[in-house]
Amino acid sequence: MTGKTILVLGAGVGGIASANALAKRLKPEHRVIVVDRTARHEFAPSFLWVMIGARTPAQVTGDVRRLLHPRVEFVQAEIAQIDVGAQTVRAGERDLHFDYLVFALGAGLAPESVPGLAEAAHTSYTLTGATKLWEAVQQFTGGRVAVVVARLPFKCPAAPYETALLLKSAFDERKVGVQMDLYTPEPMPMPVAGPGVGGELRGIVEWAGITYHPLTQLQSVDGAKKELTFAHAPGAPYDLLVAIPPHSGSRAAREAGLTNEAGWIPVDGASLKTKHPNVFAIGDATAIALQGRWKPDVPLMLPKAGVFAHAQGEVVAANIAAEVEGQSPPAAFDGHGY
Repeated sequence: MTGKTILVLGAGVGGIASANALAKRLKPEHRVIVVDRTARHEFAPSFLWVMIGARTPAQVTGDVRRLLHPRVEFVQAEIAQIDVGAQTVRAGERDLHFDYLVFALGAGLAPESVPGLAEAAHTSYTLTGATKLWEAVQQFTGGRVAVVVARLPFKCPAAPYETALLLKSAFDERKVGVQMDLYTPEPMPMPVAGPGVGGELRGIVEWAGITYHPLTQLQSVDGAKKELTFAHAPGAPYDLLVAIPPHSGSRAAREAGLTNEAGWIPVDGASLKTKHPNVFAIGDATAIALQGRWKPDVPLMLPKAGVFAHAQGEVVAANIAAEVEGQSPPAAFDGHGY
């Protein structure tokens, strides 16, 4: 049997899960290569703990190579170009050939797409941002705190609510008086989970003393005046601004013709296959439509979250390994997460 090369782009949760599962399933003559621009793995769910001083950056980061199966090869390089026809990826100064490609580069952040946001806001969505936010929390002496979801979609549907609740708790513990507002374009918290869950979570937020503003779309930020401008809603002042920035898809994926107009990669919901043969996409980079259980006429998309990326990575690995071995694909992603 001629050895196959499976190229995994991205060493986040989904990429690591996919690569490790492939290394365990495939025979030694096959290669599994992971490409990422950095060798440092940052565990994003713990950024919220860094934000309130409960963890240090050193506690939530590590060498990605320690997380990979010994058979997995790691290439540290920026993805410059993906040529699905020629089955090659330009990684730094190297051209890497693949027989199968797993795209797992996730979603980027684009705070600059909202005027004034990048300059004025703190964020818990990057490790650097969470570290700086903790410094700001310690220095804050009181006033209006605004937690703002700038655009849809965004990673981790619970994170804005966790951010607001943890910050409120941190200020309460420090006996710092704050008026906290949470603004979001969503009709309710975590709408994909339905009105029951959304109502419960809204109740928790409001019980904590946080004013909740649904269906509120941020238009711009005036950092000098410390004012927020919204579409079809009154503006609001703030003293400390914490934002979930707009998210963006991968430039390399867009230039390769993998994405839709919004910049996300459409895939088959069960197999995670793209429209190109032997090319799969998993995790936050994907667009997977759901049929809403609580309101079928409302279009919903699978949330961007690590639990889904992990499960998708294992499904793709099982199916690629089966195909390489001449077997029928045994797995399908069921969309379950928690």
